[in-house]
Amino acid sequence: MSRIRIFQDDDPSTPLVETREHAAIAAELARIGVRFERWEANAPVAPGASQEAVIAAYRADIDRLMAEGGYQAVDVISLTPDHPQKDALRQKFLDEHTHSEDEVRFFVAGSGLFTLHVGSKVYEVLCEAGDLIGVPDGTTHWFDMGPEPFFVAIRLFTNVEGWVANFTGSDIARRFPRYERGQALPA
Repeated sequence: MSRIRIFQDDDPSTPLVETREHAAIAAELARIGVRFERWEANAPVAPGASQEAVIAAYRADIDRLMAEGGYQAVDVISLTPDHPQKDALRQKFLDEHTHSEDEVRFFVAGSGLFTLHVGSKVYEVLCEAGDLIGVPDGTTHWFDMGPEPFFVAIRLFTNVEGWVANFTGSDIARRFPRYERGQALPA
């Protein structure tokens, strides 16, 4: 179940806010300009479906976002616990960074933990199947897919080159909890 926890950026042990209610998560994120939506497929998506089939199942929502946000490219990324480069891929996203374009991800299956650092607050957002998160360009954040990653996600880009990070050099991401898929995150 999706969840948000909000912390002071100097205290990763005590959440100021915690909720699993989707409308409340969306409202908290809207305050900082982050989009959070629930999507449903317009056609069944079978495990192992092709990128084309996954995109087709969510075409109406994808087209709406592409028109609203000026996105130029869409793809599907899939990662499983047996991926030979899972550790290197996890490490790539774990440090605080920004992008010069929005980071838009829709979770078709599985889960991941987006953590946003805005002002003096840290917003930890557990995204699960059916969740779309849109992190505005320039927002400091990091992403953890856990040591045994499992997710299928649709990604939208304005830059047809795809994902490009600008790392901040901050160690803040190392001070906050990591994601262990399949285990309960600390309450």
